[in-house]
Amino acid sequence: MELQFFGAAGRVTGTCHIVRTGGRTLLLDCGLIQGSAEEEALNRDPFPVEPSEVDAVVLSHGHIDHSGRLPLLLNRGFRGPVHAQHATIDLSRVLLLDSASLAERDADFRRRHPADRRDRHAEPLYTREDALRAIGRMRGMEYHESKEILPGVRLRFLDAGHILGSAVVELVLTENGVERTLVFSGDLGQYDSPILRDPETPEKADMVLVESTYGDRLHRGFEDTVAELGDIFRTACRECGNILIPAFSIGRSQELLYLFATYYREWELEKWQVYLDSPMAIDAGRIYWDYPRLLDEEALAMRNNPALLPPLDNLHFTDRVEASRRINDIRQGAIIIAGSGMCNGGRILHHFKHNIHRPECRIIITGFQAPGTLGRQLVNGDRQVSIHGRLYPVAATVHTIGGLSAHGDRDDLLRWLGGFGNSPDIYVVHGDAAVKDVFRSSIEQELGMKAVIPVPGDVVRLL
Repeated sequence: MELQFFGAAGRVTGTCHIVRTGGRTLLLDCGLIQGSAEEEALNRDPFPVEPSEVDAVVLSHGHIDHSGRLPLLLNRGFRGPVHAQHATIDLSRVLLLDSASLAERDADFRRRHPADRRDRHAEPLYTREDALRAIGRMRGMEYHESKEILPGVRLRFLDAGHILGSAVVELVLTENGVERTLVFSGDLGQYDSPILRDPETPEKADMVLVESTYGDRLHRGFEDTVAELGDIFRTACRECGNILIPAFSIGRSQELLYLFATYYREWELEKWQVYLDSPMAIDAGRIYWDYPRLLDEEALAMRNNPALLPPLDNLHFTDRVEASRRINDIRQGAIIIAGSGMCNGGRILHHFKHNIHRPECRIIITGFQAPGTLGRQLVNGDRQVSIHGRLYPVAATVHTIGGLSAHGDRDDLLRWLGGFGNSPDIYVVHGDAAVKDVFRSSIEQELGMKAVIPVPGDVVRLL
């Protein structure tokens, strides 16, 4: 009975850990590595375990850095089930098909515009057909349902409050009469955030893997975040520019529209035209509304009584490419929400090319930006960035709004860990190296729990 660490032990993205017990092997997540071109090239490397030897995958949630290599795992021999919360399966269909489409378009572009000999034979990491095959392996579960997924392996999902369907994974492992409980946080949301319910902590565990994305800092309070956004919208309106919001299509885009409806008059949004320029976010929004049992009380009340919300007559859903292109003819008065959330692809880049050099425009960063991404460059204050091979000066004002993060901050993470009824061994993953070190110290000093920072390849025995 052992756990071996790999993806997101040494970085933030590409989550994947291996559990071995009773002669069986399962993976905790199978995520895509995101960041620089050099890092993303690692996705083609061999898996840390022979895919044909993997008996099952447990998927914490649908974000691509947790699910994005599943089609590749199947291509290389995996034939087992993928266990996930029901909503995660619906969102994964949107996310994996989009990821495959991006890979196919990128390979096609490289073949048509080769930079070297290898580009003439470029192949996508996987195709839409591969993504559909991966989705077909998924098996749905409800929160709190307990199920034996392999001999001696019992699985239960609890709500992680990160995106719709996101789960804290509890595995009860039994081997040779010995029982151990392993808990994997997945990605944890903030407490008291809009739309979704708070993260849940299992009663006890022997070992806990906990994410640490924002383990070294506190987010701005929600009321202060609302006030800050209101100031940005009012000031930008006077300056007669556009506002660009790179947003993750799953979670962040839905939360933004919810806030736009809630604070429509306070933020004077009637003075703007709002564009949700993301087919994936539009599809995901419909899925969110299809799962009322997963919403918090306030969001559920609004869903059941649309009269509680303003009509948002100035909101435009632009799923077609032609409509997206027409937005770039607008010189002022547009709020544009588009993917990708880390600015490493998607429609937001085309909007940047028309606005990033204009001092009257604003860019609002609302989520974590991985090292090597364009989003991280903007957060770091770079005054010149490369977009599609061309350099652009950054004259637009860049705002970083931490209070809207889908990830909990240090206090949220400590609150979640403090909910265990015992004192399990803690392993800190999914964070920048310096952040993990700070968070490990916080766990030990404030909770009195032993915490370790594993590196890829480390093995821990649970017996």
